[in-house]
Amino acid sequence: MSAAGAGDAAGAAGERGRRQPRVVVVGDALIDELRDEQGIREIVGGAALNVAVGLRRLGVPATLIAMVGDDPAGARIRAHLRDHDVELVATISPLGTSRAVSTRDAGGEPVYVFNAAAQARRIHFADPARDAIADAAAVVISCFPFDDGPQTAELAEALAETAAIIAIDANPRAGMLHDRAGFVAGFEALAPDAALLKVGDDDAELLYGATIDQLRQRLIALGTPVVVATRGAGGATIDAEGITVSAPISQLPGPIIDTMGAGDATLSSLVAELVLHGAPSDHAGWRAALGRAMDIAAATCRAEGALLRQPVAREAP
Repeated sequence: MSAAGAGDAAGAAGERGRRQPRVVVVGDALIDELRDEQGIREIVGGAALNVAVGLRRLGVPATLIAMVGDDPAGARIRAHLRDHDVELVATISPLGTSRAVSTRDAGGEPVYVFNAAAQARRIHFADPARDAIADAAAVVISCFPFDDGPQTAELAEALAETAAIIAIDANPRAGMLHDRAGFVAGFEALAPDAALLKVGDDDAELLYGATIDQLRQRLIALGTPVVVATRGAGGATIDAEGITVSAPISQLPGPIIDTMGAGDATLSSLVAELVLHGAPSDHAGWRAALGRAMDIAAATCRAEGALLRQPVAREAP
């Protein structure tokens, strides 16, 4: 899909969306093993899984394409997805289900150590995955191993068969990154066909050794219509074809418990906006969309784990 503009992309996919408004999310699914002074707890997670579940909680049908083990941890992931009405197209992992052992720094930021399955993650784009992508209203790619050239090429071939909105969250993980230059090359090869790119300040440092503002300008120059740059507690900025809006993380009642999933919640909110309403056309529209995303990110941070939350007044029963 060419990047003729977020509005054009949303409009083209809007026709498809009225027939089948489903978002396909491609990436990771794993078990987060949380360790702190309270003990050890296991939570179903993974950035792509979080986005798929988040979209469903926002009223958007979702399918997850991910690697999952044929083991008890994999069964738990499948049950979690069923509970949230998210379809799964799985590649069975020969090494079992991915796991991330997570501790927290003083600011609540997670620090991860990944098992062998996570470090060797591999999605096979067989017919079920390709068919799901071809029929989607939008395709979101998050925490994908762009440094795996053959796997990235398979993804690109599958994306060439869809007219969907394409959104990409670079979302590298230091513990799973094998080739930084290769990751950047794979990510940027797909960037011109994306309607939306999301990057964080930690991505900018890890992948480019640059500031988030320097990376924003680089991605804008690649021709992507919408670039979303997140700054953790500093909020986020959207650049959308000459429109720039920024917003802080919303101030909500209650303490921040866990920042895990805040970026995934932000992405879920913005993709839901594009699929359900189309791309905003002016500053006010983008400011409102970003404000809603920051509300949702802030609410998500007020509970343990990465399950998308909405501010209490809008939380579904």
